[in-house]
Amino acid sequence: MTKILITAANGNQGRILLPRFKAAGFTIRAMRATPGRDEEVRALGAAEVVIGSAADRGFLREAVSGVDVIYHIGPTAHPLEREMGFAMVDAAREAGVGHFIYSSVLHPIATKMIQHKLKMEVEEHLLEANIPFTVLQPADYMLPGLFAAAFQNKVWMQLYDLDRVQAMVALEDVAEVAVKVAIERSAHFGATYQLCSPGNFSGNHIAALIAEVTGQDVGTQLISPDSYFERFYGVGRGDKFRYPLALIRAVALWYGQYDFLGNPNVLTWLLGRQPTTLAHYVKRQWDLWAGNHP
Repeated sequence: MTKILITAANGNQGRILLPRFKAAGFTIRAMRATPGRDEEVRALGAAEVVIGSAADRGFLREAVSGVDVIYHIGPTAHPLEREMGFAMVDAAREAGVGHFIYSSVLHPIATKMIQHKLKMEVEEHLLEANIPFTVLQPADYMLPGLFAAAFQNKVWMQLYDLDRVQAMVALEDVAEVAVKVAIERSAHFGATYQLCSPGNFSGNHIAALIAEVTGQDVGTQLISPDSYFERFYGVGRGDKFRYPLALIRAVALWYGQYDFLGNPNVLTWLLGRQPTTLAHYVKRQWDLWAGNHP
């Protein structure tokens, strides 16, 4: 049975990945940075849970030991994400792991955004490691929480110009591709895949789509990076807060000037079907939300 190590296993992507890898017959070693909630991760499909920092090279030697595949997800808004990526690649090379799948980002060449630049550097390090790899470059995720907030408040909040458009993708589709790549490893050796659903959407378009699906009047609202930061991270000082705030500001500045475009052809080919559309995703989330908020 193939053993896979999945990092950030209890994050947005990890929680969708684990049950799918379990159903596909993989033995999962789930990696988390902090203790607690281990039973929750096991319930998602993990056979083992290891706790430690991906920047700790000694810990990583043990974490990667005996695995056939690594699926590495860099932790969101973490100041050591680059160092963690480098350390994971190095650990995989030293251990002779059979395949390294890296969860990157669409258009890492947009280096004015901090997390794009560091992901590009991790991709470069992975290429130079001379190991079997596949890079996934997903567009912005369709996340349940974003739409639940719009359903609740009847407003779509966005960090940047509401007329600028962005590519999006459903996490479920990304997970399906991840499992396919892990099963068919040799067929995806050295590949880099852009993963985008059909269409590129402005904030105004998203709000109109939500209104159409829900039958509600849905407005739009620009939210400043600092307000967004306070809403989701709280208020504080030190590196823990300085880095994510800088990241959010950089994203808002870039997205306010440029369209973040994507194309669905690669994802369509990999899935062998049409990817999840934004309209379908919004309808599905609305049905779930409305069922819990009669």
